Amino acid sequence: MLSWPLRKAVSLSALLLTGLWLSGMTQSAQAANGSWSAQLPGLMVAMSDRASASQETSPPASANLRLGQLGRIQWQFHYPPNALLNAWLCHPEQCVALTGMRGSTIALAGQRAEAPLHFRFALRPGQRPVRVQGLQMIVNYQ
Repeated sequence: MLSWPLRKAVSLSALLLTGLWLSGMTQSAQAANGSWSAQLPGLMVAMSDRASASQETSPPASANLRLGQLGRIQWQFHYPPNALLNAWLCHPEQCVALTGMRGSTIALAGQRAEAPLHFRFALRPGQRPVRVQGLQMIVNYQ
């Protein structure tokens, strides 16, 4: 049988461990992982000296991302194969150059997940206007 001071110390340890376990469960519930996707209307890109921006898209209200952070973002869009465009995926804090018509990036990881995102495009010098279509993104967050 344990002495009174030792029983009290064991009870206190059990209480502290239970509190830490509950605290961890609360934090993990707040930092739930998830994803959302968006399709944006196409746009005409007509200039090389000024970028054209797509519509902005935001996560659905049901995602409740007030404290969330962006993770991996996958994108896709299409334009004629002979066209040469510069493309970016933009968050209000930063734009990331895209390497092709489809791919994924973690360059925006850690940015606010509730902020709107959009694409930007600019013609390379000497190119004729180009219609960009099929703009899609899948946004992962935590």
